[in-house]
Order: sequence, then structure tokens, then C-alpha cells
Amino acid sequence: MRPQAHPFALAREKSEKLFTALHKIITMRISHKKKKEDPKKIYFFNEGITAPSVLVLGNDGGNIGVMKTGDAIRAARSQELDLVEINPKTDPPVARIMDFGQFKYQQEKEARLRKAHQHVVDTKGVRLSLRIGVNDMNIRREQTWKFLNEGNKVKVEVILRGREMQQGPMVIEMLKKFIGEVSAQVPVRFEQEVERQGNKITAIIAKS
Repeated sequence: MRPQAHPFALAREKSEKLFTALHKIITMRISHKKKKEDPKKIYFFNEGITAPSVLVLGNDGGNIGVMKTGDAIRAARSQELDLVEINPKTDPPVARIMDFGQFKYQQEKEARLRKAHQHVVDTKGVRLSLRIGVNDMNIRREQTWKFLNEGNKVKVEVILRGREMQQGPMVIEMLKKFIGEVSAQVPVRFEQEVERQGNKITAIIAKS
């Protein structure tokens, strides 16, 4: 007969199992964190350039030729400008004579503009019903146009209740007609064709 474990040992074993479970949960949460954004590109300039020689471009973008880095820095400073390494991957690296402060400001401005124009695509919901009135149907249609023109997807949905469960084919035709009317104003494509899942009939559309 197996000897009974000491209560202290049982408590310790229970604590270890709990710790292991918590550790797994924390690890899973960490692993599902959003990926970090790519680091900002760093431009080296003047004495920060480590290559012994560089292919120099003038402030106007013209090709000056290969120069020793020290000579190129002095040439830039003689014009009260900087030598900025713009392509470190070539041999020799490409550097341009320019105002680094102005260049950095322009890069940051363009990055802000790109971020402002980024749009996260969302899926908006529009719900219809078999008994929906003409006025409400017009409102739903206008909502759908608005969502599509904002760059979002739209999930059009009808929930069947009670005796409506027997009216599936009629609801499917109603949805197709609604989407056809939407498409007359804003051309659409199907992300999900009209389909029935239990008591729901849905379709997902997006601006084509």
C-alpha cells in the first residue's frame, strides 16, 4: 500500500502546479503581444561616418565622385552644410552634402504624413430584418455607403426568430437585393458571400 503523502508535501506540490500554470499563462500573453514597429532608420553624418571613403553627391544631387571621408566632410563644411550617409550598403557608401537638420525635419514630416494616411480596416455591422420599413432600410443603405467610403468592410446581417426560421430563402434574396442597391452607388466585392449559419444569414462586402 502506497504511503500517504505528508500534508506539507501536498501543499508544496499544489503550489508548484499553480506556479507552472501561471507561468504558462504569462508566457502565452507575452508571446501574443503586438510586434514592435520597425526601428527608425538612422542616418550617420560628418564624423559619425565610419567608412574611409564615400561616393559624394552634391547638395543638388549631382555626382561629385569618390572622396576620402575626411575630405568630403571638409568640402561640406566649406559650404556650411553636412555630409550625410544616405546609402551605407554600397561600396563605397553613398553620402550627400546637405543640411542635416533640414533633411531630418523633412524625414520626420513625411513619416507623420504616412502615419496620418494609414487606415486600419474595420468590419462594421449593419443589421436588417424581414419586417424592416422603407425608411429604416434607406438609413441602413446610407450607413453602408458611409462605412464603405471610409475604407471599412461591412457585415450585413439578418437574425431569424421564431417562424422567420422558415423564411431563409426570402431573407437571402432580400440581402442580395440590398447589396445590389448598395453597389449601384458604391461598387462592392464580396469578402464573404451570402450564407446561412444557424439563425443568422450574413454577407461581408468591401468597396471594390
